[in-house]
Amino acid sequence: MTDEPYAGAFPALTTPFHEDGRIDFQTHRENVRRLEREGVHGVVPVGTTGESATMSHDEHVEVIEATVEAVEDVPVIAGSGSNNTREALELSRRAADAGADGLLLISPYYNRPEPDGMEQHFRTIADEVDLPQIIYNVPGRTGRNIAVETAKALASHENIVGYKAASGDLNRVAEVIERTREESFAVLSGDDQLTLPIMSMGGRGCISVAANVEPERTSRMVEHALDEEYAAARELHYELGPLFRTLFIESNPIPVKEALALRGHMPATMRSPLSRMDEANRERLQAVLADLDEEVAEA
Repeated sequence: MTDEPYAGAFPALTTPFHEDGRIDFQTHRENVRRLEREGVHGVVPVGTTGESATMSHDEHVEVIEATVEAVEDVPVIAGSGSNNTREALELSRRAADAGADGLLLISPYYNRPEPDGMEQHFRTIADEVDLPQIIYNVPGRTGRNIAVETAKALASHENIVGYKAASGDLNRVAEVIERTREESFAVLSGDDQLTLPIMSMGGRGCISVAANVEPERTSRMVEHALDEEYAAARELHYELGPLFRTLFIESNPIPVKEALALRGHMPATMRSPLSRMDEANRERLQAVLADLDEEVAEA
């Protein structure tokens, strides 16, 4: 296992809510402690999985502060992106003040910037906020890919340390890895099903939805891959495969919150416009979790 600071399995944290919509900070802290005990290498609050789009800026900061209070040794990489550069800069400064160890910056969404605008957006934040930063490519949510040339250019910035790959395009990810491999730049999978393939090409881990549900097995899979123990990593990849697929049969984070509720870690309450999981899909998810629990019992 490497001692690189941005290599490993990093759960993209869910945010627990009370029935009235308030953030349940006690449950959040307990959940963060559970994940750290079970071996994750860091945690990522207030990203897409954390329903950040439904939160005020003050709530963003409060969740980051609660996460920093809960962890003992692992880094906190806080989501602080926006489609508005000024807003992303303000959120990033506030995340730094709240104690975050690093930042995850989604590319600007909806307004679809050209490559020059995209690069300037990330450079502005990296120049102004002295924290390690991971740029996040998820065109299915944003409507625009981060160009490979842009990723290559940004990789030379001392504060831009990584790239979360969630395009589903392995050729694009391979080219990013190829063209940044001389830099201290960690490419992390943002798609659980592609974590092992990406790591086999030189990726350094994942920012993971599944690690919320199966932190120990996800972390072991990543550690085996980092140690180039691919037979062991493949076995865990196949064990977790049904979970990887089922966590995306409805919009994230609906299934992962349902899974955490079924495991007794937090309620499945979400903020509107997200809704509870369809009953048939919930039964399918429950069966997948039961199979995973049975494998543990038999081990």
